[in-house]
Amino acid sequence: MPLDADRFDVLTFDCYGTLVDWATGIAGALRPILRAHDTDLEDDELFRLYGRFERDVEAGDYVPYREVLRRVTRRFGDRFGFTPTNAEVDRFADSVGRWPLFDDTNAALRRLGDSFRLAVISNVDDELFHETARQVHVDFDDVITAEQMGTYKPRLDPFEAAFTRLGVPPNRLLHVAQSVYHDINPAGRLGLSCVWVQRYGQRFDPPTPRTAPVRTVPDLSSLADTLLA
Repeated sequence: MPLDADRFDVLTFDCYGTLVDWATGIAGALRPILRAHDTDLEDDELFRLYGRFERDVEAGDYVPYREVLRRVTRRFGDRFGFTPTNAEVDRFADSVGRWPLFDDTNAALRRLGDSFRLAVISNVDDELFHETARQVHVDFDDVITAEQMGTYKPRLDPFEAAFTRLGVPPNRLLHVAQSVYHDINPAGRLGLSCVWVQRYGQRFDPPTPRTAPVRTVPDLSSLADTLLA
């Protein structure tokens, strides 16, 4: 059955993993550093460790996302017995703006933007998002970042800020995201309707959502087809 588009005024999107190919970006920037120190990991291990290191850093006192990435790089060094250079640490932290969009991102956002207000809720710094946004061919109504909130998803503050800043009640907002941990579960705790975009299928063995999404789709083109049917 079609997802009822009339129920929603605003679509909010996670960015990295949903609009941006997070896995390709991270692997392309991190693997050369690891290989320079004689470390080569299969995808499953690389992203398992990356996810764990990132979650641990973000769960502590707030630091900018650039610093999160620096600390993640150093934790790989600690795990495999090497010390990355300052240049390597900074190079990985600076790579975010070059992580590629998924092929369907711009076309799907343009289609959806004709019928909905669009916004982003992202675990990133303002400057890093600005670099990513150069690849995006739509204007968002708002961009809510971890830097602005001083905290990271899965904490609820970024989602709650969307209600106030966009002037929309929770039942009129549809959140669209790939990450169960960062997005689907916390948004579900607030009673938000969510679409789970399984960009990577079962590649990284995502957990089962605690609150069932209203729809699961493989990509944004499928979401646009469903909402605009």
